[in-house]
Amino acid sequence: MSTAWRIGVDTSRCIGTSICAGTAPEHFRLVDGRSTPLTDVVAPDDVIVDAADSCPVEAITVHDVTDDRLIAPQE
Repeated sequence: MSTAWRIGVDTSRCIGTSICAGTAPEHFRLVDGRSTPLTDVVAPDDVIVDAADSCPVEAITVHDVTDDRLIAPQE
């Protein structure tokens, strides 16, 4: 089991719906109309997966820091 995840946001894809910030406000906020993770490396938390899976343009990615395995968005 992973002990840490890395959150990434492709700001060129982000359309600023704020679904991520609404779903996981402890992990995301909007800056200049684009999603920004509050911390790049976080402890695993299902709400982060929910936020990534809810992004309509799949701008959010979540990877395991130990092996770079994609955790979200889930295919």
